[in-house]
Amino acid sequence: MTKPHLYLIHGWGMNKAIWQPITYSLTEYFEIHLLDLPGYGDAHASYPANYSLTNISQQLAEQIEVPGLILGWSLGGLVAQQIAISNPEKLTYLISLASTPCFQAHTKWPGIRPEILQTFQQQLANDYQKTIERFLAIQAMGSTTAKQDIKLIKQLLMQHTSPCKNVLTAGLSILEQADLRLNIADIKTPCTRLYGKLDSLVPAKAIAPIQQLHPQSQYYVFEKASHAPFISHPDEFSQVILSLLHKI
Repeated sequence: MTKPHLYLIHGWGMNKAIWQPITYSLTEYFEIHLLDLPGYGDAHASYPANYSLTNISQQLAEQIEVPGLILGWSLGGLVAQQIAISNPEKLTYLISLASTPCFQAHTKWPGIRPEILQTFQQQLANDYQKTIERFLAIQAMGSTTAKQDIKLIKQLLMQHTSPCKNVLTAGLSILEQADLRLNIADIKTPCTRLYGKLDSLVPAKAIAPIQQLHPQSQYYVFEKASHAPFISHPDEFSQVILSLLHKI
């Protein structure tokens, strides 16, 4: 029996090695493809001059030869949603993990405060390593295994070359500016949105307004997880992904 294809897209500042904690448990059931965002990991030298959400999403879509499930985490979830909007023929199921159609907070829209993203931009110009470490700390905030999570993520990231500052800066600009709120209702592909209840980057109070904009999507909340449930709760995460098999 042919296994469904599962494409995994990492988040800002990361690379495809980040998925190692859950790939072993899923490989029996899926044909797994680990995609690096343009400018990251094995795609370190391959990224568009105009590093926009549309362009990087198109570059990734072109790598998908066989339609399948696309799971995008954080910034990768924004990319996955853009692919579902622009290239719906590329996927059979959309999984948005700790992501949102609009990361930056606006009036009556929960998200990351603009000053936080601006601070990251300023820090990035001075010290890449400290910026990444602070970002990891925010991602793990609230998790009971925060220290272990951060240590594991750092170890995984070291397996690949660090992205250049231009790519990181452009990625932060996407998180600041991208807004798909008016577009996600057009997503016809079946969709499940996964959240961490303790996530400070995509707060739990964002779930309701996202569901209002995309009511045909389903969602699941990891009650004790923050921004990276696949790191802090790999077994529960794998079970949730496997539970989607009967919906494909």
